[in-house]
Amino acid sequence: MTKPSTNKAPLDEVMMAMDVVDTLRHQKLLVDRELHSGEREQKLIERLRKLYASQGIEVPDSILAEGVKALEEDRFTYTPPADGIQTSLARIYIKRGKVSKWFSAVLLSLSLMWGGWYAAFQAPENRRLDRLEALPAELVAERDAINSISRVNEAKESADTQYQTAMAALSTDDTDTALKTYKSLQSLHHTLASSYTLRVVSRSGERSGVWRESNDIRGVKNYYLVVEAIDSNGKPVTLPVMNEEDGKTYSVDKWGLRVAQSVYQRVAADKQDDGIIQKRRVGVKQSGYLEPEYSISTTGAKITSW
Repeated sequence: MTKPSTNKAPLDEVMMAMDVVDTLRHQKLLVDRELHSGEREQKLIERLRKLYASQGIEVPDSILAEGVKALEEDRFTYTPPADGIQTSLARIYIKRGKVSKWFSAVLLSLSLMWGGWYAAFQAPENRRLDRLEALPAELVAERDAINSISRVNEAKESADTQYQTAMAALSTDDTDTALKTYKSLQSLHHTLASSYTLRVVSRSGERSGVWRESNDIRGVKNYYLVVEAIDSNGKPVTLPVMNEEDGKTYSVDKWGLRVAQSVYQRVAADKQDDGIIQKRRVGVKQSGYLEPEYSISTTGAKITSW
Protein backbone atom coordinates (compact mmCIF):
# COMPACT_ATOMS: atom_id res chain seq x y z
CA MET A 1 0.00 0.00 0.00
CA THR A 2 1.39 3.38 -1.02
CA LYS A 3 1.96 5.80 1.86
CA PRO A 4 0.12 9.10 1.27
CA SER A 5 2.42 11.97 0.53
CA THR A 6 2.57 15.04 2.78
CA ASN A 7 3.69 18.60 2.24
CA LYS A 8 4.42 19.20 5.89
CA ALA A 9 7.94 20.38 6.74
CA PRO A 10 10.03 18.31 9.13
CA LEU A 11 9.52 19.21 12.79
CA ASP A 12 13.07 20.53 13.27
CA GLU A 13 12.68 22.92 10.31
CA VAL A 14 9.36 24.21 11.69
CA MET A 15 10.91 24.74 15.09
CA MET A 16 13.84 26.60 13.52
CA ALA A 17 11.49 28.82 11.47
CA MET A 18 9.57 29.62 14.67
CA ASP A 19 12.85 30.60 16.31
CA VAL A 20 13.65 32.91 13.42
CA VAL A 21 10.25 34.56 13.75
CA ASP A 22 10.81 34.93 17.48
CA THR A 23 14.22 36.50 16.84
CA LEU A 24 12.68 38.92 14.34
CA ARG A 25 10.02 39.95 16.87
CA HIS A 26 12.68 40.63 19.48
CA GLN A 27 14.51 42.73 16.84
CA LYS A 28 11.32 44.54 15.84
CA LEU A 29 12.91 47.97 15.32
CA LEU A 30 15.44 46.50 12.87
CA VAL A 31 12.74 44.63 10.98
CA ASP A 32 10.47 47.62 10.71
CA ARG A 33 13.28 49.84 9.54
CA GLU A 34 14.46 47.33 6.92
CA LEU A 35 11.04 46.44 5.59
CA HIS A 36 9.72 49.94 5.43
CA SER A 37 12.88 51.36 3.84
CA GLY A 38 12.35 49.27 0.74
CA GLU A 39 15.44 47.10 1.14
CA ARG A 40 15.06 43.65 -0.17
CA GLU A 41 14.46 40.48 1.81
CA GLN A 42 18.01 39.29 1.07
CA LYS A 43 19.66 42.02 3.10
CA LEU A 44 17.45 41.14 6.10
CA ILE A 45 18.40 37.49 5.68
CA GLU A 46 22.09 38.46 5.69
CA ARG A 47 21.70 40.35 8.94
CA LEU A 48 19.86 37.41 10.47
CA ARG A 49 22.63 35.06 9.33
CA LYS A 50 25.24 37.27 11.01
CA LEU A 51 23.14 37.45 14.16
CA TYR A 52 22.88 33.65 14.41
CA ALA A 53 26.56 33.24 13.47
CA SER A 54 27.54 35.54 16.36
CA GLN A 55 25.81 33.03 18.61
CA GLY A 56 27.58 30.07 16.98
CA ILE A 57 24.42 28.89 15.20
CA GLU A 58 24.38 28.01 11.51
CA VAL A 59 20.94 28.45 9.93
CA PRO A 60 20.24 27.64 6.27
CA ASP A 61 19.12 30.55 4.10
CA SER A 62 15.95 28.66 3.26
CA ILE A 63 14.97 28.63 6.93
CA LEU A 64 15.81 32.31 7.31
CA ALA A 65 13.70 33.13 4.25
CA GLU A 66 10.87 31.00 5.58
CA GLY A 67 11.05 32.84 8.91
CA VAL A 68 10.89 36.28 7.26
CA LYS A 69 7.94 35.12 5.16
CA ALA A 70 6.18 33.65 8.20
CA LEU A 71 6.52 36.94 10.06
CA GLU A 72 4.95 38.80 7.17
CA GLU A 73 2.09 36.28 7.09
CA ASP A 74 1.64 36.36 10.92
CA ARG A 75 2.26 32.67 11.18
CA PHE A 76 3.21 31.22 14.57
CA THR A 77 1.18 34.07 16.14
CA TYR A 78 -1.49 33.27 18.68
CA THR A 79 -4.79 34.99 18.01
CA PRO A 80 -7.26 34.67 20.89
CA PRO A 81 -10.70 33.34 19.92
CA ALA A 82 -13.60 35.73 19.66
CA ASP A 83 -15.83 36.09 22.72
CA GLY A 84 -18.82 33.79 22.75
CA ILE A 85 -20.64 31.13 24.72
CA GLN A 86 -18.08 28.46 23.88
CA THR A 87 -15.20 30.72 24.87
CA SER A 88 -16.89 31.60 28.16
CA LEU A 89 -17.56 27.94 28.94
CA ALA A 90 -13.96 27.08 28.16
CA ARG A 91 -12.68 29.78 30.51
CA ILE A 92 -15.01 28.55 33.25
CA TYR A 93 -13.75 25.01 32.72
CA ILE A 94 -10.13 26.14 32.96
CA LYS A 95 -10.91 28.02 36.18
CA ARG A 96 -13.24 25.32 37.47
CA GLY A 97 -11.28 24.93 40.71
CA LYS A 98 -11.68 28.58 41.70
CA VAL A 99 -15.23 28.71 40.34
CA SER A 100 -16.15 25.61 42.33
CA LYS A 101 -14.83 27.13 45.57
CA TRP A 102 -16.63 30.40 44.88
CA PHE A 103 -19.88 28.63 44.01
CA SER A 104 -19.61 26.47 47.15
CA ALA A 105 -19.05 29.56 49.32
CA VAL A 106 -22.05 31.32 47.76
CA LEU A 107 -24.19 28.20 48.17
CA LEU A 108 -23.14 27.86 51.82
CA SER A 109 -23.93 31.53 52.49
CA LEU A 110 -27.35 31.19 50.87
CA SER A 111 -28.02 28.01 52.85
CA LEU A 112 -27.11 29.72 56.12
CA MET A 113 -29.26 32.73 55.27
CA TRP A 114 -32.21 30.50 54.38
CA GLY A 115 -31.70 28.41 57.52
CA GLY A 116 -31.64 31.51 59.71
CA TRP A 117 -34.76 32.90 58.05
CA TYR A 118 -36.56 29.56 58.40
CA ALA A 119 -35.64 29.18 62.08
CA ALA A 120 -36.57 32.78 62.91
CA PHE A 121 -39.78 33.14 60.92
CA GLN A 122 -41.09 30.15 59.02
CA ALA A 123 -40.64 27.46 61.69
CA PRO A 124 -42.48 29.47 64.40
CA GLU A 125 -45.21 30.27 61.90
CA ASN A 126 -45.55 26.58 61.01
CA ARG A 127 -45.78 25.67 64.69
CA ARG A 128 -48.38 28.38 65.24
CA LEU A 129 -50.49 27.09 62.35
CA ASP A 130 -50.20 23.50 63.57
CA ARG A 131 -51.17 24.70 67.03
CA LEU A 132 -54.24 26.50 65.73
CA GLU A 133 -55.34 23.44 63.74
CA ALA A 134 -55.17 21.30 66.88
CA LEU A 135 -56.74 23.89 69.20
CA PRO A 136 -60.45 23.10 68.62
CA ALA A 137 -59.95 19.46 69.58
CA GLU A 138 -57.86 20.46 72.61
CA LEU A 139 -60.55 22.88 73.76
CA VAL A 140 -63.14 20.11 73.60
CA ALA A 141 -60.85 17.78 75.54
CA GLU A 142 -60.25 20.33 78.33
CA ARG A 143 -63.93 21.20 78.64
CA ASP A 144 -64.96 17.54 78.80
CA ALA A 145 -62.22 16.72 81.33
CA ILE A 146 -63.36 19.55 83.59
CA ASN A 147 -67.01 18.51 83.36
CA SER A 148 -66.01 14.95 84.16
CA ILE A 149 -63.91 15.70 87.25
CA SER A 150 -65.80 18.67 88.67
CA ARG A 151 -68.03 18.20 91.71
CA VAL A 152 -69.27 21.78 91.65
CA ASN A 153 -71.55 23.38 89.05
CA GLU A 154 -69.56 26.61 89.18
CA ALA A 155 -66.56 24.93 87.53
CA LYS A 156 -68.70 23.23 84.87
CA GLU A 157 -70.44 26.48 83.98
CA SER A 158 -67.12 28.30 83.79
CA ALA A 159 -65.67 25.59 81.53
CA ASP A 160 -68.62 25.77 79.13
CA THR A 161 -68.49 29.57 79.01
CA GLN A 162 -64.75 29.65 78.34
CA TYR A 163 -65.08 26.96 75.66
CA GLN A 164 -67.71 29.02 73.81
CA THR A 165 -65.55 32.14 74.11
CA ALA A 166 -62.53 30.38 72.62
CA MET A 167 -64.48 28.86 69.72
CA ALA A 168 -66.07 32.22 68.90
CA ALA A 169 -62.60 33.80 68.90
CA LEU A 170 -61.31 31.14 66.50
CA SER A 171 -64.20 31.77 64.11
CA THR A 172 -63.12 35.42 63.83
CA ASP A 173 -59.39 34.62 63.67
CA ASP A 174 -58.84 36.13 67.12
CA THR A 175 -56.10 33.65 67.95
CA ASP A 176 -54.76 35.56 70.96
CA THR A 177 -58.09 35.36 72.79
CA ALA A 178 -58.52 31.69 71.85
CA LEU A 179 -55.09 30.75 73.19
CA LYS A 180 -55.50 32.76 76.40
CA THR A 181 -58.88 31.14 77.04
CA TYR A 182 -57.41 27.70 76.43
CA LYS A 183 -54.71 28.39 79.04
CA SER A 184 -57.43 29.52 81.45
CA LEU A 185 -59.25 26.21 80.90
CA GLN A 186 -56.01 24.35 81.61
CA SER A 187 -55.56 26.30 84.85
CA LEU A 188 -59.14 25.50 85.89
CA HIS A 189 -58.55 21.82 85.16
CA HIS A 190 -55.35 21.83 87.20
CA THR A 191 -57.08 23.52 90.13
CA LEU A 192 -59.91 20.98 90.13
CA ALA A 193 -57.54 18.01 89.86
CA SER A 194 -55.27 19.12 92.69
CA SER A 195 -55.61 17.86 96.23
CA TYR A 196 -53.65 19.05 99.26
CA THR A 197 -53.72 19.89 102.94
CA LEU A 198 -53.61 23.54 103.93
CA ARG A 199 -51.52 24.28 107.02
CA VAL A 200 -49.97 27.21 108.84
CA VAL A 201 -46.24 27.78 108.19
CA SER A 202 -44.26 26.94 111.34
CA ARG A 203 -40.53 27.13 110.69
CA SER A 204 -37.71 28.97 112.36
CA GLY A 205 -37.14 32.37 110.80
CA GLU A 206 -40.51 32.44 108.99
CA ARG A 207 -43.62 34.30 110.01
CA SER A 208 -46.81 32.37 110.75
CA GLY A 209 -49.08 35.42 110.65
CA VAL A 210 -49.24 39.09 109.65
CA TRP A 211 -51.69 41.96 109.96
CA ARG A 212 -52.41 45.01 107.84
CA GLU A 213 -54.27 48.26 108.24
CA SER A 214 -57.58 47.96 106.41
CA ASN A 215 -57.91 50.01 103.24
CA ASP A 216 -61.68 50.08 103.62
CA ILE A 217 -62.17 51.05 107.27
CA ARG A 218 -59.75 53.37 108.98
CA GLY A 219 -58.30 52.10 112.24
CA VAL A 220 -59.35 48.49 111.54
CA LYS A 221 -56.77 45.74 111.10
CA ASN A 222 -56.95 42.74 108.79
CA TYR A 223 -55.36 39.53 110.12
CA TYR A 224 -53.77 36.80 108.03
CA LEU A 225 -52.30 33.37 108.75
CA VAL A 226 -49.36 32.49 106.50
CA VAL A 227 -50.31 29.12 105.01
CA GLU A 228 -48.95 26.58 102.52
CA ALA A 229 -50.41 23.70 100.51
CA ILE A 230 -48.83 20.26 101.06
CA ASP A 231 -49.58 17.30 98.76
CA SER A 232 -49.91 13.65 99.72
CA ASN A 233 -46.14 13.20 99.42
CA GLY A 234 -45.43 15.98 101.90
CA LYS A 235 -44.20 18.39 99.23
CA PRO A 236 -45.34 22.01 98.87
CA VAL A 237 -47.70 22.84 96.00
CA THR A 238 -47.47 26.03 93.94
CA LEU A 239 -50.88 27.51 93.23
CA PRO A 240 -52.35 30.55 91.48
CA VAL A 241 -53.47 32.94 94.22
CA MET A 242 -55.25 36.25 93.73
CA ASN A 243 -53.92 39.03 95.93
CA GLU A 244 -56.88 40.99 97.35
CA GLU A 245 -54.75 44.13 97.64
CA ASP A 246 -54.07 44.60 93.91
CA GLY A 247 -56.45 42.11 92.29
CA LYS A 248 -53.61 40.31 90.49
CA THR A 249 -52.98 36.56 90.48
CA TYR A 250 -49.57 35.16 91.39
CA SER A 251 -48.11 31.64 91.40
CA VAL A 252 -46.93 31.10 94.98
CA ASP A 253 -46.22 28.29 97.45
CA LYS A 254 -47.13 30.44 100.50
CA TRP A 255 -49.76 33.10 101.00
CA GLY A 256 -51.64 34.98 103.69
CA LEU A 257 -55.16 33.69 104.43
CA ARG A 258 -57.45 36.29 105.98
CA VAL A 259 -58.96 35.14 109.28
CA ALA A 260 -60.84 36.55 112.24
CA GLN A 261 -58.80 38.27 114.95
CA SER A 262 -59.71 35.54 117.42
CA VAL A 263 -58.26 32.83 115.14
CA TYR A 264 -55.11 34.85 114.61
CA GLN A 265 -54.64 35.36 118.36
CA ARG A 266 -55.23 31.69 119.12
CA VAL A 267 -52.57 30.56 116.65
CA ALA A 268 -50.18 33.22 117.96
CA ALA A 269 -50.66 31.97 121.55
CA ASP A 270 -50.13 28.37 120.37
CA LYS A 271 -46.77 29.31 118.81
CA GLN A 272 -45.65 31.45 121.78
CA ASP A 273 -46.25 28.56 124.16
CA ASP A 274 -43.31 26.41 122.98
CA GLY A 275 -42.39 27.79 119.56
CA ILE A 276 -44.46 25.10 117.82
CA ILE A 277 -47.98 25.40 116.39
CA GLN A 278 -49.77 22.27 117.50
CA LYS A 279 -52.87 22.69 115.33
CA ARG A 280 -51.40 23.68 111.98
CA ARG A 281 -54.02 22.25 109.64
CA VAL A 282 -56.61 24.82 108.60
CA GLY A 283 -58.23 23.12 105.59
CA VAL A 284 -58.29 20.28 103.07
CA LYS A 285 -58.64 20.59 99.29
CA GLN A 286 -60.13 17.52 97.58
CA SER A 287 -60.00 16.68 93.87
CA GLY A 288 -63.06 17.99 92.00
CA TYR A 289 -63.43 21.11 94.13
CA LEU A 290 -62.19 24.64 93.54
CA GLU A 291 -61.48 25.64 97.15
CA PRO A 292 -60.37 23.87 100.30
CA GLU A 293 -62.86 23.01 103.01
CA TYR A 294 -61.65 25.20 105.88
CA SER A 295 -61.64 24.13 109.49
CA ILE A 296 -61.30 27.72 110.73
CA SER A 297 -63.27 30.91 110.31
CA THR A 298 -62.01 32.73 107.19
CA THR A 299 -63.26 35.06 104.49
CA GLY A 300 -61.12 33.24 101.90
CA ALA A 301 -59.39 36.51 100.94
CA LYS A 302 -55.63 36.26 100.41
CA ILE A 303 -52.45 38.30 100.09
CA THR A 304 -49.23 37.15 98.42
CA SER A 305 -46.62 39.45 99.93
CA TRP A 306 -45.87 40.97 103.35
